[in-house]
Amino acid sequence: MANESLTSPDGASWERAAIEKLLQADVRERRAMRRWRVVRGLLWLVLAAVVVWLAYADELHSSKSTGPHTAMVSIKGEIASGADASAENILPAMRDALEDNDTKALVLVINSPGGSPVQAGLINDEIFRLKKLYRKPIYAVVEDSCTSAAYYIASAADKIYVDKASIVGSIGVLMDGFGFTGTMEKLGVERRLLTSGENKGMLDPFSPLTDAQRQYAQTMLDQIHQQFIDAVKKGRGDRLKDSPELFSGLFWTGQQAVDMGLADGFGSIDEVARDVVKADDVVDYTNRASLAERMAKRFGAALGYGAVESLKAVSLR
Repeated sequence: MANESLTSPDGASWERAAIEKLLQADVRERRAMRRWRVVRGLLWLVLAAVVVWLAYADELHSSKSTGPHTAMVSIKGEIASGADASAENILPAMRDALEDNDTKALVLVINSPGGSPVQAGLINDEIFRLKKLYRKPIYAVVEDSCTSAAYYIASAADKIYVDKASIVGSIGVLMDGFGFTGTMEKLGVERRLLTSGENKGMLDPFSPLTDAQRQYAQTMLDQIHQQFIDAVKKGRGDRLKDSPELFSGLFWTGQQAVDMGLADGFGSIDEVARDVVKADDVVDYTNRASLAERMAKRFGAALGYGAVESLKAVSLR
């Protein structure tokens, strides 16, 4: 009886119906997956369009002129190659600001503990060149700190304004590191360093520093320090008070800095724009990553993946 039921017409119909249902379900699933690929591809294209639009809108916003104004460029954080406060970012911003015919003066808003003397020297030199080229004043406004390489930059400005509690100065150069040779001897650890020159491992923390090497490093630091001193004297001139501690590496409050001739007065960016430049409107020319650029960096890989997927989706339709 069982064999008859399997081979009966009713049994064959049931099998065909089950197979048809499975095939229909598979077709529906494939269609759904295809639709989802298309939708996902369109979503990525929309996201890419939004990023492009934001970049365009940001460019329009940053490039619009508002009439006579005070230009501002921020120098914040460590002054170093690749950082926000690098010559690569600061110099184009200063040029853009001064090239604008509506710019009455440029104010460098500084809040930095210092950094690379090379980067600071590049910016310092460019400030003098731009002042001569555009015949527009360049001021520096100090927020919390303007020390070391940051003051190297500020000294080139026509005038420096501070808050009475700002930290200013630290005109000096340092090279720091650690020495573990004594500790290694006590622990019985042998340092195995191979070099092709007797001074190649001079600053290695696990190798001793000879008197000759120490003197060489000190000579180099003294030379850079003198370059720093010459730049400050060039920028500040006879405004500097004669003090043996002026170039010793000490730092002072803003109030002390004014008394010593390291700064010219007190004021914020808004006060300088209003009372010194006589142009209340402040336009920021600082080179910053736009919202679109930040989104592109964060979602760059995802956008690339989405673009590929969208192409796949289009090809599947």
